[in-house]
Amino acid sequence: MGLSDIGITDTQLQTAETEHQAWINKGFHGDMDYMAKHGTKRTRPAELVPNTLRIISARLDYLPPQAADSEAILQTPNQAFISRYALGRDYHKVLRKKLQKLCDTIQEALVNDSANAFEYRVFTDSAPVLEVALAEKSGLGWRGKHTLLINKNHGSWFFLGEIYTNLPLIPDPPATNHCGTCTSCMEVCPTQAITAPYEVDARRCISYLTIELKTSIPEEFRPLIGNRIYGCDDCQLTCPWNKFAQVTPEPDFAIKHGLDSITLVECFLWDEMTFKAKMAGSAIYRIGYTQWLRNVAVGLGNATTCPEVIDALKTREFDENALVREHVTWALQQHQKC
Repeated sequence: MGLSDIGITDTQLQTAETEHQAWINKGFHGDMDYMAKHGTKRTRPAELVPNTLRIISARLDYLPPQAADSEAILQTPNQAFISRYALGRDYHKVLRKKLQKLCDTIQEALVNDSANAFEYRVFTDSAPVLEVALAEKSGLGWRGKHTLLINKNHGSWFFLGEIYTNLPLIPDPPATNHCGTCTSCMEVCPTQAITAPYEVDARRCISYLTIELKTSIPEEFRPLIGNRIYGCDDCQLTCPWNKFAQVTPEPDFAIKHGLDSITLVECFLWDEMTFKAKMAGSAIYRIGYTQWLRNVAVGLGNATTCPEVIDALKTREFDENALVREHVTWALQQHQKC
């Protein structure tokens, strides 16, 4: 099917439910209201999809081959850093297609088996699902201190997807934790969003700030964002388990439009039509043009002062959109301080 790995688990998530509710109670989900509004459907699979007995959890490697060195881009202020998962095609579509193909194959195998009528539903980050907890229980890896899943032999550069089903499949043993005393991910986080081992305050997380947050980025975090205009990979870049990460063979995850080494100025000078054309089929398309300009304006505010940067910002100094205008004004002020 082109999947990197699968595992099977039951629906019992009592511990994860307690942890998730505690996280919600702290307000760490920020403006992501969808993390709370579904109640126990997120932690009790059979409430979300009746008759669910098992979850088939899958992972799919996404690290693109021949991508520009992430550390080098991060250390070059006038370059734009985009999280490596978003350099190619939108993973929702790619992974969902593969999971559906797996379901079709199972359906064909059971076509004459009246005792096992196959009921299923496929998810790819598209519904209230505790994907990391399910993947951990299914043996695909363990939840790292940065809260992402880590696989002992493949690191963490992969997507997760699920098939909820009524088939009484044999569960796999859960994975064991191998983070040990390592705290590299906690120490490297630019905004100190990993507030405790296995706990992230999303309100501080650069991925949240550049993707999920639709309003103004708090000024205290803008200088810390640096040139990260879509997501942040710092906690994965520092994780020692990622020395085992596999480059993806999936052609859909190949780099598009040179996004692995593009400049901030080029990104900022795209008009809306260019943005939509270049980002069509990309996960980045989902944030929209206004949020894209907001993010890039912050990056330009942190860039090295030069005429090219100043001139680019001034093209939108009086932008009709208040959100864009606010962040451009802030960015220009940063260069006046130099």
